[in-house]
Amino acid sequence: MILKQYYLGCLAHASYFLGDEPSGIAAVVDPQRDIDQYIEEAEARNMTIGHVFLTHFHADFAAGHLELRDRTGAVIHLGARAEADYAFEPMRDGESMNLGTIRLQFLETPGHSPESVCILVHDPDEEAAPYAALTGDTLFIGDVGRPDLRAALGWKAADLANLLYDSLHGNLIPATADETLVYPAHGAGSLCGKNLSTDTVSTMGDQKKYNYALQPMDRETFTRLITTDQPEAPSYFTYDAAFNAQEHDTLDHLLKRNLNPMSLDEVLSMAGEGTQVLDTRDAADYEGAHLKGSINIGLGGQYASWAGTLLRRDRPIVLVTESGAEEESALRLGRIGFDHIAGYLAGGMHALADRPDLVGRTDRITAAALKDRLDMAHPPVVLDIRSGQERADKADQAIPGSLHVPLNHLEERLGEIPIDTTVVVQCAGGYRSAMAASILKRHGISDVMDLVGGLSAWEAVRRDSAD
Repeated sequence: MILKQYYLGCLAHASYFLGDEPSGIAAVVDPQRDIDQYIEEAEARNMTIGHVFLTHFHADFAAGHLELRDRTGAVIHLGARAEADYAFEPMRDGESMNLGTIRLQFLETPGHSPESVCILVHDPDEEAAPYAALTGDTLFIGDVGRPDLRAALGWKAADLANLLYDSLHGNLIPATADETLVYPAHGAGSLCGKNLSTDTVSTMGDQKKYNYALQPMDRETFTRLITTDQPEAPSYFTYDAAFNAQEHDTLDHLLKRNLNPMSLDEVLSMAGEGTQVLDTRDAADYEGAHLKGSINIGLGGQYASWAGTLLRRDRPIVLVTESGAEEESALRLGRIGFDHIAGYLAGGMHALADRPDLVGRTDRITAAALKDRLDMAHPPVVLDIRSGQERADKADQAIPGSLHVPLNHLEERLGEIPIDTTVVVQCAGGYRSAMAASILKRHGISDVMDLVGGLSAWEAVRRDSAD
């Protein structure tokens, strides 16, 4: 039996290749949309991918089930409560299927979403307890799936939390043993829960000991516990959950259709009609020189998640990238179902060589220089764009007098940003502040600076000055 985890750090997403060597039959569970790695794995092992399983309609990424179906002929399997535009085999509670000599048992575990399932993997060499549980977003390492992501579809968080309580205590835990391995669909950094571990595998025994949500408690306590203090979910989560239930173009078709080189004049014309210009270069390169009016979201961080949070789905996107990064920039947008890419600026910033009037720049400031400026008679305003939870967790480290507007609410709260003084934008480490600065400048707030290194750099300077 082959059970291999693939972990995509930028989306904190885990998918699984499951193969039976005697029969040569393989399956993929919760695949990412770019599927070449699974195809290559199967070819290297002389296996055929015959099945693809979605534990639920994922909200934070576009799954690769249609891609695997079209490339390999794999049968799609969804929870029995799922409704989709494409043909699928339902996974019903208690039913099993054979993957060669491997037995897969399905548990319907609604709670994170109504159609959620867990898949128990029985090793053919072991007749007793399941070898592993592929738990999707029902059970994480250190947490359980949040129940509030289906509110836009009419589900109440308390109702799904009630279902999750039964799914865990009445179905998943009794069906497994302490030694059963737990393989979830997400890890730390995912917004599908609030306390996910950096570990990517555990055992049911350890989860029953250390997972706060699996400790002995009544239903009411459980519901209250998992419905409070959840991080704010990006708006694209509802979109992606629906996207994964729909028949849509596959990623290879998307890239062929949308990776169109565009002249500067074409980009300017589209921008004038409302097209979003997304610059995916590193913050330092962007702030050194960029096309005026563009938004910066660097490929080096949680690019897709922030693109899904800050960009609109009802307006096309034109990319400005480093040479050779056009496909990667488009592919990673495709991973969250953002298929509305019109093309990319041919030549990147070199296309602006004869148009200095179109080049914008953003000043950067060090923490030491900011400290000195804050002591002056007319100090700048420091704009803290971290989340509310981040700021609350480190309240003692906030820069004194800073104005707090979370990045995901910046555009709707632009009226709170002063326009008669310098604004220094600050986040935790410097990645998000460049995004915020680009948004401010795009909306005409021009006297903006970016704090290099963010709060981490500020704290280092503060400690040094205190010594």
